[in-house]
Amino acid sequence: MQKDDCFYFGKVIKTHGIKGEISIRIDSDNPANYSGIEFILLDINKKLIPFFIDSIKINQNKAYVAIQDLKTVENAQDLVGYEIYLPLDQLPKLIGNKFYYHEVPGFKVVDKTYGLLGTIDRVLEYPNQAVFQVFHKGKEILIPIQDEVILKLNRKTKTFDIDAPDGLIDLYLNS
Repeated sequence: MQKDDCFYFGKVIKTHGIKGEISIRIDSDNPANYSGIEFILLDINKKLIPFFIDSIKINQNKAYVAIQDLKTVENAQDLVGYEIYLPLDQLPKLIGNKFYYHEVPGFKVVDKTYGLLGTIDRVLEYPNQAVFQVFHKGKEILIPIQDEVILKLNRKTKTFDIDAPDGLIDLYLNS
């Protein structure tokens, strides 16, 4: 399995207990959605290595995981620090205007005032704001990903209807 087919799930942060369990930090708004996972993929030397789960206990954004065939603290210690991935098909389905950043490149963006602006090239994640990168007639437009801006997401037509902040589109098109 390749990283492009997966999403970042979390990281092994320490060992847990004396029977070789690991403690992981889960990067999710709803960690409980993952209480039934059967395996995790650890990024070891740029390769995703599967580890099958005997048991998992989730507590807020942490999980205590018993891995098959991992029975000692020393073996568990070897996994500390590695990033964890899961296959994309393990992501919960989102509805309404909620979406995953990886799924929207290629979606059309239609502004309430300007009409079709173009398609999303990619999502750029800046420290304070994620934005859609769209090109309109060769000019880059960065559209903030905010509930106030996104009016509607139509997955069937792969279209975002937006209401860009006043002056934003002009700023990019007239520069």
